[in-house]
Amino acid sequence: MSTQKTNEFGGEIGGVTLMGKAHSLSALFIVLLRATIGGMILFAGLGKVAEWPFDAAGYLANIDPASPVSGLYGAMAATPWFVEFANVFVPATQVLIGAALIAGAFVRLAALGGAMQMMLFYLGGWSGDVFALFESTLIYAIVFLTVAAFGAGRVLGLDAYIEKIEVGGQALVEKFPALRYVLG
Repeated sequence: MSTQKTNEFGGEIGGVTLMGKAHSLSALFIVLLRATIGGMILFAGLGKVAEWPFDAAGYLANIDPASPVSGLYGAMAATPWFVEFANVFVPATQVLIGAALIAGAFVRLAALGGAMQMMLFYLGGWSGDVFALFESTLIYAIVFLTVAAFGAGRVLGLDAYIEKIEVGGQALVEKFPALRYVLG
């Protein structure tokens, strides 16, 4: 006789309780989703490194004037120290986010970083067109947040092991509960 766990999940939002039941293949697909979105951002970062020097100024200076961030991004493009920072920060974080997601380590932190980058790209690409509401970078941001919400690092990922590391006779996340926000 086999014992089968029920894969129920849910939450409450604004007084409305949402409940669901995951399919037996859900764990496989959350790993595939984590690895795919991780690979996407990893190779975006590696592409920038391979074509070094990367120059963020061209992107920042050419934002559609209809974008709500065009003035801000234009000011960033006109600030040499910020451009130099972005030239290193963007590719480096993309490589780190991708590697972390593929390995399943610090998944919530990495996924949040990926979602934030995608939202910045989304706002930069906003043309004021209603169809831009569903532009790919917004979809990517939602995928990153989904990976974080499901704690995808605990499924065939290093986070399942990192959380159990013992520190002073306690599991890491028991000793430092705030780590639950970056692991998972």
